[in-house]
Amino acid sequence: MAQWRKKEKDEIYSDEEIEARLKDELPSWYYEAGWIRRKYKTSGWKGSLMVVNTVGHLAEAAWHHPDLTVSYAFVVVKLVNHAAKGVTDKDFDLAKKIEAVLMWQPGNEDSALEGTPDDQRFKYIKYD
Repeated sequence: MAQWRKKEKDEIYSDEEIEARLKDELPSWYYEAGWIRRKYKTSGWKGSLMVVNTVGHLAEAAWHHPDLTVSYAFVVVKLVNHAAKGVTDKDFDLAKKIEAVLMWQPGNEDSALEGTPDDQRFKYIKYD
């Protein structure tokens, strides 16, 4: 089983380390063609735009910008550190933040917030 260790700033991970870290920390993400990626399924154009805007805000706040593929019912987020020419901690850290925010379901936790009603008229993202 491949292992990974925390890297120094902008130190890139090997392919094996990337696969191991994704398995440990981001199981819905995958590694392909030099990028870590995640496909978020939505309920339509409105949901896709909400995902794009959320990812855009987080990326700008982090000053680390993913590539996005946007379609009617999905958004693919792709991360790589262009300056380092590989996947670094910046990519994993932003991926974890994106995942936490987009997959947040307040109705599933002890919170006064109810979450989106279980009604197709209001669903905008398809949770794993």
